[in-house]
Amino acid sequence: MMKRFAGLGVMLAGALALAACDALPGMGGGETSLDIPEVAAGDISEATMKDVTRILSSDEFEGRMPGTVGEEKTIALLTERFKAAGLQPGNGDSWVQEVPLVEITGKNYAPLTITDGDTDLVFDFASEWVGVTYREEAKTQIANSELVFVGYGINAPEKGWNDYAGLDVKGKTVVILVNDPDWQTEALEGPFNGKAMTYYGRWTYKFEEAGRQGAAGALIIHQTEPAAYGWNVVESSWTGAQAYPQYGDNPPPMTQMNGWVQQDVARAIFKAAGQDLDALTKAAQQKGFKPVPLGMTASTSFESDIRSFKSHNIIGILPGSEAPDEYVIHTAHWDHLGRCTPAPDGDDICNGAVDNATGTAALVALAEAHAKAGPARRSLVFLAVTAEESGLLGATYYASNPVYPLDKTVGGINMDAFQMSGPAKDVTVVGPGKSQLDRFLDVALKADGRVATPNPKPEAGYYYRSDHFAFAKRGVPMLYIDGGEDLVEGGREAGAKIAADYTENRYHGPKDEFDESWNWSGVMADLQLFYRIGRMMAESTSWPNWNDGDEFRGIRDEACAASDGGC
Repeated sequence: MMKRFAGLGVMLAGALALAACDALPGMGGGETSLDIPEVAAGDISEATMKDVTRILSSDEFEGRMPGTVGEEKTIALLTERFKAAGLQPGNGDSWVQEVPLVEITGKNYAPLTITDGDTDLVFDFASEWVGVTYREEAKTQIANSELVFVGYGINAPEKGWNDYAGLDVKGKTVVILVNDPDWQTEALEGPFNGKAMTYYGRWTYKFEEAGRQGAAGALIIHQTEPAAYGWNVVESSWTGAQAYPQYGDNPPPMTQMNGWVQQDVARAIFKAAGQDLDALTKAAQQKGFKPVPLGMTASTSFESDIRSFKSHNIIGILPGSEAPDEYVIHTAHWDHLGRCTPAPDGDDICNGAVDNATGTAALVALAEAHAKAGPARRSLVFLAVTAEESGLLGATYYASNPVYPLDKTVGGINMDAFQMSGPAKDVTVVGPGKSQLDRFLDVALKADGRVATPNPKPEAGYYYRSDHFAFAKRGVPMLYIDGGEDLVEGGREAGAKIAADYTENRYHGPKDEFDESWNWSGVMADLQLFYRIGRMMAESTSWPNWNDGDEFRGIRDEACAASDGGC
């Protein structure tokens, strides 16, 4: 599951006003009737799930970092398993789609030094701050760059909100709060959707906006609750090699350095500046907030090793029997972090067993099941994308350069990080109430005797953190469903405990490893649900759309109106 989104500038320009929607899904929504055929349960192999997950997350694959031997092994394994399942190559005669990337690895970091000319505050890299550059430059240097607190770093004209109002930040380093100004609101109403994070709340947006404003540097203050993960995740994710798209001769505006500081580091800086972080945070939550110069400067430097390379999306297809040029897509990212911050025992391989060897294995298991059932009316596409952990890069590249036209892609299901929690009475729907795909989900849930639960943490912005988002913002209806929270054994308390344990102790760390004692029953139940939804879409004659009023509806309608024989 992605946590670090490289600045995609132009590609995300249309997404800046997106808002999470976290109401319960239901049979209502959308103004047209849908053809939702009944389908039998699929023959889904638990042995396949175990085998593929075990192999992909073994030390031999070295954490599946794009552009490494781990990628080579992943391509070989998935090609073999897709072919054995009965799929055909998904990109003409090839099983892969090339994705041009650049890898930038920072080294020789100087401390982050904050000074007012008399007093120096010196902070160590990794443990107290992290920073990277998106620029393909061998040397990065921030020298005596004036610090300015810009609140939540949001410029939203449609909301009458501009944290940069009246400020020229050229050559300066902006200090920014994570999430939205109203993230502590319990309700889902407010200038930025209350508790539900909008795209303005994501650190990805904040760094992009800092670049558009001309800042030399940008530092986000880390807080565990509004970020939805601890400093350990920041440290492991923002150190070591980082992958970005190759921008070519016309890159979007970018800072020299983007990074994070620990909350205690920020408190020390603000105190030295004669300011109170809590008081300024409260002020920044109100419309009309004015940026605050801190009267201090920031300095640091580091070098970068730069490597251009091609990674790959891996694609298989089960052609349809009656409408082979209409497509239902299944996505999961095959990549993980490679080698990362070592655990206390010295283990430095982020194996990514749950995240996302499980989702990748699910592509294979579902492909097998659909092939056993025979071709559906429409074609079924199984897409394992690269560089999700670097910012949905593989999914974004495919959505920008689709092998199968997006106006002929009916919809899809994204699978990211199956939790080994055991069977649940429900499933967790991220971004419910958005599209008519909810109706397919309702029917499948009824067949399985389960219910839907809305995302319990809308403030975490999960809708913007996995590969479905790259398709959704281009109009393709996509479902993103997580495992349930209401476990058969232990209920919601047990579900929350298991989820918290994974986030705190294994997520994006070396201990996300395969465990032979895992209970797969809940995962297999979820896969049966995904099978039914995919099969129903593939046997249907309908073209489900986003619900009326959804932010993606206009994009889809425009694409469909211009389509020749598509949606």
